[in-house]
Amino acid sequence: MASRHLSRSIVMQSLYEWDFNGKKPQVLEGIVARNIEEFGPGLENKDFVWQLVNGVVAHMKEIDDIIVKAAPEWPLEQITIVDRNVLRLGLFELIYENKEEVPPKVAINEAIELAKSFGGESSGKFINGVLGTVYNELTKDQKIENKE
Repeated sequence: MASRHLSRSIVMQSLYEWDFNGKKPQVLEGIVARNIEEFGPGLENKDFVWQLVNGVVAHMKEIDDIIVKAAPEWPLEQITIVDRNVLRLGLFELIYENKEEVPPKVAINEAIELAKSFGGESSGKFINGVLGTVYNELTKDQKIENKE
């Protein structure tokens, strides 16, 4: 498994556990550290895991608002915990990460793969639909900005 993909898996599993247990800020660091040790003992770049976790948490309110707008028929609390956290990670990478480092199509494809690995039967399609909607809005907005 590629190092960045493994890092994303660790992030998703950590966010899942944190969300499942009530998102208590004081326990997240311990969850992530334990999951790095358990699932990524030979992981080359542990900083990438922390960059993603900290980024998702720092932007969670904005990301959750985007999920609500992009999937209006699915209230946030009714989205499975796996899908919700895959979306959070995917949206963080899609919107806030350096596009040269993580191109939008990579962010979307990685999220879809995580959904297929950890989610339910329809998770991949759901993640693809929501991230695709957001990506289309972002590119539409950029085209409008470029014309001005």
